[in-house]
Amino acid sequence: MSDKIGVIGGGPAGIIAAGFASSRGKDVILIEKNNKIGKKLFITGKGRCNITNASSIENFFNNIVTNGDFLYSGFYSFTNESIMSLLRSYGLSMKVERGNRVFPFTDKSSDVIKVFEKFLADKNVNILLNRNVEDVNKDNESFIVKLQDGNVLRFKKLILATGGKSYPLTGSTGDGYKFAQKFGHKIVPLKPSLVPIEIEEPWIKDLQGLSLKNILLTSYIGHNKIHEEFGEMVFTHYGISGPVALTMSNYINKYEDKNIKFSIDLKPALSIEKLDARILRDFEVYKNKQIKNGLYDLLPKKLIPVVIRKAKIDEEKIINQITKSERIRLVNTIKDLSLTFKKFRPIEEAIVTSGGVSTKEIDPSTMESKLVPGLYFAGEIIDVDALTGGYNLQIAYSTGYLAGINV
Repeated sequence: MSDKIGVIGGGPAGIIAAGFASSRGKDVILIEKNNKIGKKLFITGKGRCNITNASSIENFFNNIVTNGDFLYSGFYSFTNESIMSLLRSYGLSMKVERGNRVFPFTDKSSDVIKVFEKFLADKNVNILLNRNVEDVNKDNESFIVKLQDGNVLRFKKLILATGGKSYPLTGSTGDGYKFAQKFGHKIVPLKPSLVPIEIEEPWIKDLQGLSLKNILLTSYIGHNKIHEEFGEMVFTHYGISGPVALTMSNYINKYEDKNIKFSIDLKPALSIEKLDARILRDFEVYKNKQIKNGLYDLLPKKLIPVVIRKAKIDEEKIINQITKSERIRLVNTIKDLSLTFKKFRPIEEAIVTSGGVSTKEIDPSTMESKLVPGLYFAGEIIDVDALTGGYNLQIAYSTGYLAGINV
């Protein structure tokens, strides 16, 4: 029987798993369908690679949206400092930016990938590139991996680190879920996470390209608040994107079949009273102008017609003729610009996949399947996901490490 260890998937989880398995004296083969490892790493952090987050491990759990408890052993066994120390040992300089996000000093994701290539070479991992896995089976003795080119490999133990379904051009096409199901594993339904949101209102396309800073986006089902998020948001031709919208998607994807509404507070720093006082001052300055030309100091130009319409004010009306009730409607619209959820953009456009192999069927301290001895999981294939900021990559390293040292 072959004593080889197979790792399917050359992303961050597979790289760490393969390297640490090999460092324990195992004969490891890493199978990657692309022409190089770490293809998804190229596009993380807008091409700069948000390696991890430099905050405390305790804070990591505040940023895990799904099954944080499952990651306790992983995060404490292989921490953010562990991955940074590993990368430093191979010559990578790093820096910490806003929100404790860690990036390579050069701002080049390719430099991170070069370090991972050195790591795998140093650990004598045998890497098979451009090899697509067609099928996986198991007999009494070993795992049988059939490649698309007709070759068949046999392994004593197998690590599935195939990623999710987001960004299929990087190779994440959901193959691993199919393999896991063959072994009897339950797949928690896949949903896009950290993904732009489509909006029902037709006027949304008039705002395409408009970026708003320091706004508060709140989601509701009926009168029940789901989540609120402060920061930057961008309007697109179909809806909303940017950091606030992507984070919001992570909190509402469990309710997408419900009637979700959003409220945008365009001026969260101002109370209703202070905003009213501010508008009164502007009205005094521009009292002889039409309302559509009198809000430039308060709102972006593109947004003014939308807000005036929503406040049910005639945009041609002269400001000194605006009634108190109209002004109050204007204040309330600025503090509560309502939107209706339509749907998420396709999972292919999501940063990460929510759902995957059920954590109930995986040993959290080793990443071994509770159903099939010798089968391990690492990374996004597992039903765990987090917010932006380097947390999802740390999940990949930490689960990859546990799989690698325990295989």
